[in-house]
Amino acid sequence: MGESGRRVLVVGASGAVGAVAARQLAGLGADVALAGRNQARLEERAEALGGRPWRVFDAYDLDRCAGLAGWARGALGGLDAVVVAVGVAGFGSATEVPIPACEHLFTVNALAPITVVRGALEVLDAGGAAVVVTGEIVDRPALGMADYAAAKTALATWLGVAGREARRRRVTVTDARLPHLDTGFAGRPVVGRAPAFGPGADPEETVARLVVAPALAAHAERTQHPDSIRAAR
Repeated sequence: MGESGRRVLVVGASGAVGAVAARQLAGLGADVALAGRNQARLEERAEALGGRPWRVFDAYDLDRCAGLAGWARGALGGLDAVVVAVGVAGFGSATEVPIPACEHLFTVNALAPITVVRGALEVLDAGGAAVVVTGEIVDRPALGMADYAAAKTALATWLGVAGREARRRRVTVTDARLPHLDTGFAGRPVVGRAPAFGPGADPEETVARLVVAPALAAHAERTQHPDSIRAAR
């Protein structure tokens, strides 16, 4: 992980996981660019990291999502990796979740990240990496989370196929299936109320291992764990 100078775009940097990833990457010598929804947080975090470039985007603006990697490549003078940590939680039975909430869950958790990565795959050179946060819900969907789990699973399926295609160009696509973390994410759902998850994993250690490490070592041999990280091949 000691690749100083690696140029990395962090999408979702105004959120909890994205903020941790951006800080850790910068601390390891990477030149980072930040993208997120909350302008005030982006400005603050970019300044705290030494005046990094930043850009605001909305998940529903798919053209802007598609252009984030190209913008970062220009801002950083090149682009070696993209980290995507975009998502929103939602809870409720299959008959309770309103259609607009279902649409929101699929747009933010699947369509927007897919569009960001699609744009990144057009500009990443050989040796590049895209690391995308999904979640262990893909492997263990629970009752009361049909829509949320389906959106994350759709993203994971797309990443699996796109990763196999990108491997021909020596670009690595990693599906980072993070466990429940103590970030408060589940307590801010777009619909419904979160069940009692119990204590979450440590965000610092988890993000360092499952997100930052593959972003800094695109073609290093990595041990895969079925419940945490899947390098799409």
